[in-house]
Amino acid sequence: MKSKKSIIEAGVSTLQLEAQAILGLINNINDDFVKVVNLIIESKGRVIVTGIGKSAIIAQKIVATFNSTGTPAIFMHAADAIHGDLGMIQKDDIVICISKSGNTPEIKVLAPLLKQSGNTMIGMIGQLNSELAMQADLVLNTYVEKEACPHNLAPTTSTTAQLAMGDALAICLLHARDFNEQDFARYHPGGSLGKKLYLKTGDLALKNQKPSICADASVKDVIIEISQNRLGAVVVVDGNDILGIITDGDIRRMLEKYSDLTNIKASDLMNPNPKRIEKDLLALNALEIIKENNITQLLVTDAGSYFGIVHLHDLLQEGII
Repeated sequence: MKSKKSIIEAGVSTLQLEAQAILGLINNINDDFVKVVNLIIESKGRVIVTGIGKSAIIAQKIVATFNSTGTPAIFMHAADAIHGDLGMIQKDDIVICISKSGNTPEIKVLAPLLKQSGNTMIGMIGQLNSELAMQADLVLNTYVEKEACPHNLAPTTSTTAQLAMGDALAICLLHARDFNEQDFARYHPGGSLGKKLYLKTGDLALKNQKPSICADASVKDVIIEISQNRLGAVVVVDGNDILGIITDGDIRRMLEKYSDLTNIKASDLMNPNPKRIEKDLLALNALEIIKENNITQLLVTDAGSYFGIVHLHDLLQEGII
């Protein structure tokens, strides 16, 4: 059993090292930091925060802080990003990559892909000579001299520095948006638990486009409508009556099945029995249907008529998941 003295010394030493690391960040609140704040404020998109390992956990906390203080943000795990989740990034989104070394295999693969997409990439990095630092448009320097771990291995001081830098960024954005107590109260009516109790599917659907197309529309028109509305699907309608839904997956399956697309119409591609939910039901109910059926889009109806679409990412962004 360790003595009381040794335990206290280790605890105090840890806090001292981490406090020194945070104070060391003060000199890194520089021109790049100011540019990052202004870039996010002026952006029409969201902030996508990504990382691997312990940095991914920090990224999730930063996303939560952003969302609760008026900056729309989504977490994207760096490992999942290179296996399909890059699809959540939209044209106007800004990406923050968090990494101590900036040289992990996942980050090395992800960084060039983000550059190719044209999204602004911000690196929150502990090594300024790293691959991520060289690829990033702007850098938030979170260098620390050593970890609190006596072996200098377990991420401790470095993740504390990342967390503190994320908080500094969030609070600067809060000030820039004039985010006040009334805004905070509006965003926190019981937190995520509150949203599960009051947020309706219709509220979410109203934030999205309402893609629709007629039954005899061509394949080209279907693809254009799906691409323009960025929900991964289009609803086939007759007036306000729902005939079916066509998703990205349906388009891929069509290309595998047919070589001649000349005479194919929307009615040939659609699923005539899409899952749906009434607009006055809770977003939590929508999540249950999405999970049970392993789908990403759910039709929202008003007395059976087409009202809109709720996407899995909507539920993620609202903290329902």
